[in-house]
Amino acid sequence: MTSILAVASYLPPRSVAVADHLAELGIEVDAGLYQQYYGFGRIRRDPPGNLAEQLVAAGRRLDRLATDAPRVRYLVHAPTIQHTAPYPHTPLWQARAELGLHQALPFTLSQHACASALLAIDTCGRLLAADGDPDALALLLTGEKTFTGVAQFIADSAVLGEGVAAVLIGPGGDRDRVLSYATRTLGEFHEAPELSPRLQEEFQGRYTEVLAEVILAATRQAGLTTADITLVLPHNVNRISWWRVLTRAGLPKSRLFLDNQAELGHCFGADPFLGYQAALASGRLRPGDHYVLTAAGLGATLAATVVRH
Repeated sequence: MTSILAVASYLPPRSVAVADHLAELGIEVDAGLYQQYYGFGRIRRDPPGNLAEQLVAAGRRLDRLATDAPRVRYLVHAPTIQHTAPYPHTPLWQARAELGLHQALPFTLSQHACASALLAIDTCGRLLAADGDPDALALLLTGEKTFTGVAQFIADSAVLGEGVAAVLIGPGGDRDRVLSYATRTLGEFHEAPELSPRLQEEFQGRYTEVLAEVILAATRQAGLTTADITLVLPHNVNRISWWRVLTRAGLPKSRLFLDNQAELGHCFGADPFLGYQAALASGRLRPGDHYVLTAAGLGATLAATVVRH
């Protein structure tokens, strides 16, 4: 049984208003639409620099990593964008060295875009189970720098910010036990975000239906019903689209936790874990509660993971 043993994060201290950010990018859209209806208010951004600095900062916020570092067998980065730094920089290898994880095998999973972090949890769980060492651990790092305009804005979907989550994963434990993982890839939309108008319309029509199906599939796989789900912790995109997904899945809107969206924007694969931290801090999760981590990656992969707190 895979467990999420601890979650930490790094958020840049600089906060930028979405209206100012869009103006800086030269994007001519109604900022009010993104604020009042889509749910975006501000984002976080560091000055130009090395992604490794953010990965290391998040890892060092895991209090137990100082003592558990020798047990970490796998170090995984799950970014949305395949090219996370200019050649020849390798942020994950730098993070491995600075975090003292010299014995850990480093690798990256990116083909599921913003859903890659959920794939990484499942992959790490399978690897740890196959190893058979109850003391072995995996460390997942997810999030990235927003180098270009393409990585900072997706029309009618999201305004993207910077933020990294560090997730310590183990093969056992009583806290935050992973009960299921469901995923589905709609490969016909692989050219996103550069879809033709016809394909964009088709994707918008299928997105709600398929993501709701994936959430329900993960719920059933966990042996639960929607009545058992306390919270849905999603990636922070257009909140109207999330309301439609929950309605389709038969979940009340009150189960959706988007409290971070207005202040952080969409932080790629880190969103569900940043949401987890915020939900804990606000008292929205109690022992025994079931929650769903869910995300949709451009290209298009939709995923959901059910966890018992």
